[in-house]
Amino acid sequence: MTLATLKTTTPSPVGTRDLRSATPITAICLDIDDTLVDYGSSMRAGLREMLGADDAWPAWCATTERHYPRFTAGEVDFDTMRRQRTKEFFANRGELLDDDEVREREDRRMTAVRRAWRLFDDALPCLRWLRAVGLRIAAVTNAASRHQRAKLQALDLETAFDAVVISDEVGAAKPDPVIFHAACAALGVGPAHVVHVGDRLDLDARGARAAGLHGVWLDRSRRCDRARPAEVTVISGLAELPKVVTGLGAARR
Repeated sequence: MTLATLKTTTPSPVGTRDLRSATPITAICLDIDDTLVDYGSSMRAGLREMLGADDAWPAWCATTERHYPRFTAGEVDFDTMRRQRTKEFFANRGELLDDDEVREREDRRMTAVRRAWRLFDDALPCLRWLRAVGLRIAAVTNAASRHQRAKLQALDLETAFDAVVISDEVGAAKPDPVIFHAACAALGVGPAHVVHVGDRLDLDARGARAAGLHGVWLDRSRRCDRARPAEVTVISGLAELPKVVTGLGAARR
């Protein structure tokens, strides 16, 4: 099913909080991975390809958190980061791999990841609603350009956005205000008229707020039930976004 062929339905909104103002909203920025795309599941599929199981998922995430920021900071390119991460991951498990073996395992992992790319069930209905009410839409993502654009093409999302803003192309990554302002410029609207939604409280919601946008944290795992941040709006699914946008005063066509 594609954005163009999806039956028009309005997602059922549920409660939200922490709306900053009644400034009219004319555009929405959306993170891609773990916001629209179930990236965690695809990454687990890649881990299973290498190990036969995904019980080492926490260790893989910890290794990723050490390596991925080096890519977004421009210290290494994406492919080098991937290989270095995989090499360290196996070294921490007591397996020292030469460069050829690292490359072979990483290639197998990435093939499995690509096969497992899927949208969350609420992604297309949300995009359809945003388009139906006349809002401009941008994707804002910390990622490698070639990799992320291939993902959008594979998931038939190339025409879903008015702009696609990728850290690898902009030269700045969330939470740097530069990437948020680049998205606003691409959409032709000021930051105060834009809502940014993403799964990372630090990079997405707080980063957007610091850049002058309205920050919305998509907390699918409901981590904020333990400690709800006061400065951003929190939702647990994209079906809740219409109420947030309407509450902020979305300008309809």
